[in-house]
Amino acid sequence: MERLITVKGIANIKVKPDLIVITMNLVSHKYNYDETMKLAAESVDALERAIEEVGFNKKDLKTTRFNITTNYTNYYDENNKYKSKFDGYKAEQDLKLQFDLDMELLSKVLTAIAKSKVEPRFNIRFSVKDKDVINEELLIKATENARSKAEILTKASRTTLGKLVNIDYSWSEINIYSKTNYEIENKSYAMEESYAPSIEPDEINVSDTITFVWEIK
Repeated sequence: MERLITVKGIANIKVKPDLIVITMNLVSHKYNYDETMKLAAESVDALERAIEEVGFNKKDLKTTRFNITTNYTNYYDENNKYKSKFDGYKAEQDLKLQFDLDMELLSKVLTAIAKSKVEPRFNIRFSVKDKDVINEELLIKATENARSKAEILTKASRTTLGKLVNIDYSWSEINIYSKTNYEIENKSYAMEESYAPSIEPDEINVSDTITFVWEIK
């Protein structure tokens, strides 16, 4: 009977953020389809002009999602019956702008956008530029951790570690973002040229696991 040992390798590392990621959500709503699409295009143009004012290329603003749907409003008629009626079209677009960690530049970007004609919903996060390096380090550390555990267990049980039989890894995307929250509740704050809060984003804690199966002799 084949004897096996299954060990889970765990890796945990801390990473200093070096990237700012701004995601924006734009909603355009008009009764006519063409007018909705026109408003959506004008809103993106306004954002592109805003970031160009602080030195970016408009191509730096990436669209990550675009969706247009029919919109309905709900109401009660004169007989108190619940109904809905067509209320035009709603276009929703998600955009992303990312750049090296620079709080002064972030302030300039937010000020430029706040002075534009659009009011997107913001989400500002701190991440790292080279995610592949982080993923590779995690895999190496998790593998070394599993091997070390397996060797300790076999030595303690007076057995010998044999050949590697299986590696089980999920390959799911790892969330490499700082837990630091950067929120703007009032658009007028970002309108001020001097609005440049001095904050240091918290380190990013990332972890990963791999399961290994070895023969034991």
